[in-house]
Amino acid sequence: MISNVHKKIYDCIKKHDVIVIARHIGPDPDALGSAIGLRELIKSTFPKKEVYTIGASPVKFKFMGEVNKVNENKFKDALLIVCDTPDLKRIDGVDDINQFKEVIKIDHHPEIDDFGKIKWIDDSKSSVCQMIIEFAYASKLKMTKYAAERLFMGVVSDTNRFLFAYTTNDTLKIVSRLIDDTKINFTALYDDLYRRPLSEIRLQGYMFENLKVSENGLGHIIITDDIIKKYKVDSASSGNLVNNFNNIDEVLVWVTFTYDVKLNLIRVNARSRGPIINKVLEKYNGGGHKLAAGAKIRDEKQIKEILDALEKLCIEYKNRK
Repeated sequence: MISNVHKKIYDCIKKHDVIVIARHIGPDPDALGSAIGLRELIKSTFPKKEVYTIGASPVKFKFMGEVNKVNENKFKDALLIVCDTPDLKRIDGVDDINQFKEVIKIDHHPEIDDFGKIKWIDDSKSSVCQMIIEFAYASKLKMTKYAAERLFMGVVSDTNRFLFAYTTNDTLKIVSRLIDDTKINFTALYDDLYRRPLSEIRLQGYMFENLKVSENGLGHIIITDDIIKKYKVDSASSGNLVNNFNNIDEVLVWVTFTYDVKLNLIRVNARSRGPIINKVLEKYNGGGHKLAAGAKIRDEKQIKEILDALEKLCIEYKNRK
């Protein structure tokens, strides 16, 4: 049975001839999968509509599919759907949402900016890709194999292969139905998601060897530009590996600080097995989920500030247990 919010989104899609789908900057497979997957669902259901997915196309995730180049003249008559993005400043490819005729927001992060005539925000969902699958089945959008593959990869990535606490019975049920209906070869999709170059594997070894762990369970490592050059990786590589530290018994919260010389900033990626960390990172031009968040800082002094704040969270969490 279609819910009220599903019906509103479907009816809004139905009445617009031009639809633009955006997601956050520095996209991960959930952002890309939800945007590209939704584009394909709409196109398969309404072949005459113009449907575009915009934003930068990261080489690392080129297997997720192509994005579109769109003349901004189309924006004034278009519906904008923003996926997986809680704040306006992180929408990739859109400077001003007021350029568009209408705006829909679909997200599974805690809300930061209030925007969109229609909003579907549910931070209990594992991923926006899960939400799009649910929307497709509720509204009778035509599911294609290509869309299903993108949406499956987004769910798998954001749940870390269904290991994270955001994985629910509903997650497993909807993914099982998707596989049954579309017969996607999901084991082959894992190859694209988790194959890594040797340089990243060696960097991972360095990170495990040099991770500093406090007595309260805070783990951290600083990746300098010299380390990036030594292992012949890019500045995003350490962030791609941060989930691999999830099973260290002595670690409650872990964070990487990676210098990005080209952009003159430090990338911060943090994860948690209990303490809620996103509010800390929101203070540093970042944010995310309760147990998975990131930020970008420009002042080295902020490294210590973030570590002190996370250390305090670890202490408070341990004292509550």
